[in-house]
Amino acid sequence: MEIVYVYTKKRSEFGRQCNFSDRPAELHVDILPDISLAANFIVRDPCNVTVQCAEEMSEHEVNTERFESESRGINHVEGGWPKDLNPEDMEATIRYRKKVEKDEHYQNTIMQIAGLMEHCCKQNNATDIYQEFFEDEDEEVVEESEEQPSAKTINVFRDPNEVKRTATSLSWHPDGNHKLAVSYSSLEFQRAPNDMSFDSYIWDIENPNKPEMTLKPVSPLVCLEYNPKDSHILAGGSYNGQIAYWDTRKGSQPAEMSTIEHSHRDPVYKVIWLQSKTGTDIFSASTDGQVLWWDIRKMSEPTERLVLDPSKKGNLDNALGAVSLEFETTMPTKFMVGTEQGLVVSCNRKAKTPAEKIVCTYSGHHGPIYALQRNPFFPKNFLTVADWTARIWSEDIKESSIMWTKYHMAHLLDGCWSPVRPSVFFTVKMDGTLDVWDILFKQNDPTLSLKVCDEALSSIRVQDNSRFLGCGSQLGTTTLLEISAGLCTLQKNEKAMVSEMFERETKREKILEARHREMRLKERSRSEQSREDEGKEADGEESAEELVARAEREFFEIMEAEKKKEWNEERQREKDKGVCEEKDFQEQHETNGVSSFKRSEISL
Repeated sequence: MEIVYVYTKKRSEFGRQCNFSDRPAELHVDILPDISLAANFIVRDPCNVTVQCAEEMSEHEVNTERFESESRGINHVEGGWPKDLNPEDMEATIRYRKKVEKDEHYQNTIMQIAGLMEHCCKQNNATDIYQEFFEDEDEEVVEESEEQPSAKTINVFRDPNEVKRTATSLSWHPDGNHKLAVSYSSLEFQRAPNDMSFDSYIWDIENPNKPEMTLKPVSPLVCLEYNPKDSHILAGGSYNGQIAYWDTRKGSQPAEMSTIEHSHRDPVYKVIWLQSKTGTDIFSASTDGQVLWWDIRKMSEPTERLVLDPSKKGNLDNALGAVSLEFETTMPTKFMVGTEQGLVVSCNRKAKTPAEKIVCTYSGHHGPIYALQRNPFFPKNFLTVADWTARIWSEDIKESSIMWTKYHMAHLLDGCWSPVRPSVFFTVKMDGTLDVWDILFKQNDPTLSLKVCDEALSSIRVQDNSRFLGCGSQLGTTTLLEISAGLCTLQKNEKAMVSEMFERETKREKILEARHREMRLKERSRSEQSREDEGKEADGEESAEELVARAEREFFEIMEAEKKKEWNEERQREKDKGVCEEKDFQEQHETNGVSSFKRSEISL
């Protein structure tokens, strides 16, 4: 929003008018070079100086009545253009043309010159000489280069403070891409030292020694974004949850900030400028489970609020923490949110009720979704980066992604699509590696893998022409890389092949999804049928508790029966033993009786 000052001054106040005359050049002073001063200078060789030596030309064109009529396809015969025919009357012009073309003299004339100027005449009569034959191919298409994919380091921008902080976010200047805004923050909870700086910087990509401008927030910035409509305005989200914006023409301090009580409760991980007439609308996402809309002209409170509650009840305690945000200008009512829980939430801002604003969710990751971006050429397909993989999704498939990378040994922390090639995307990992993927070339491995630094790479941002990209590290080092021409130049038929690939993979996932749904329905119907059969049977199977109780009862009955049997056997043995003793006693008694009888008989 440039401020324009208009100065007015009367012509009489300009003074006497200057009159210039043409005369030959005159030499007034000639200062010869001092050889003694040559030691104080260094010869610059080669010296590149831009000079415009071409003569300025002015284009003129004249359109006569005859030319105008010929441009409409009317051919003149002898007799010329009728004076009573108005060239602006299209119907009369068409009638006159048909009349002339039926004329025998006209046809003979055409046949005579056909041999000499066949192509020109037929083109002038049968086709439109101004037709655009290749209007669909508006982009520059080149053949695939045999050059190997590569990248080289152009500049390195280091955090100028002693206490190093993570480069959490990068944003390219919208006009010319000659500046790079970097936000710095420590995301380790309650581990930030007391003397840590809160400053973030804007760098000139040709001067890595000193930042061009310093931004001074009240809390470290987690995200920072240029306004695409006004390159002087930047919006940032702070670690304490506040939203602020800067006008670089007004200095390093924030132009305005949101109030604490109406801001986020957790760090703001993403801020995006909305497509609006004023160019002052933004929305932000935080791990407190809220998405807030703001107008930077009035930052006292948000204009709109959405709680990411998957139950659609608006309960902040059950909300999903937002880590990434995606908004496509061609879909002004739709936006997507990547959460800490590994879900992608698709939302519709213009829904009537808060419950209807959450449309659906996509699940497939095992950790926070650090990057979420739609394909610039095919907005129905989007990229997510989380845990150990990067995945490509289709809006039509909710249960699974259509393409994905292999599981890496190191965590992936950020990623983005190429702005000029629909098949190329970039990812950065915790081991300091940058991976460039070209899914048309190969899907299992990256086309280019480059070790950028020894510490973890936390952020990446590609320039609009995709020639340069910046990578931010955990120690605050931002590396500017230039990639080879093959990775940033649209290949022949690339858009058609990528479209065909996405459609093919989407159809495959739809078939698999339908098959899984059918299997689940069969399993459900089978289980319901088995439950009905069990209910119909009188002597149905017992439950697990009943089985355990019956087994215990039978066990104790068997034990009791064994004990009783042993007791009976013992008693029988004792009884048998008692009978034997009684018989012996009787026999002994009888023997003693007979002996005494005999003795008495003898004595008698």
